[in-house]
Amino acid sequence: MASAAKSASKTTIKPLDDRIVVTRTEAQEKSSGGIFLPEAAKEKPQEGKVLAVGPGKLLDDGSRSKPDVAVGDLILFGKYSGTELTVDGLEVIILKESDILAKLG
Repeated sequence: MASAAKSASKTTIKPLDDRIVVTRTEAQEKSSGGIFLPEAAKEKPQEGKVLAVGPGKLLDDGSRSKPDVAVGDLILFGKYSGTELTVDGLEVIILKESDILAKLG
């Protein structure tokens, strides 16, 4: 039993099809006017960094479409997009590629 607990230390997420794993960037500490925001007033940012990319959407002919994003890209995504979960203490979002609005940078 003890060996099973030791081997389950790091979990890797391998998204399927056109799914993308993203971690949010940090919320802003100050408003644009220079006022420091309390934790309750901060909005969750709609931008993040891509951690993992699936192989692409499966097309009708059996081939896969190539994803438009790659690991390390900064992206903007919809406010209510994806599924939020915590893996090994890291909060991540799993999105469909169609939920991505733009690449930054």
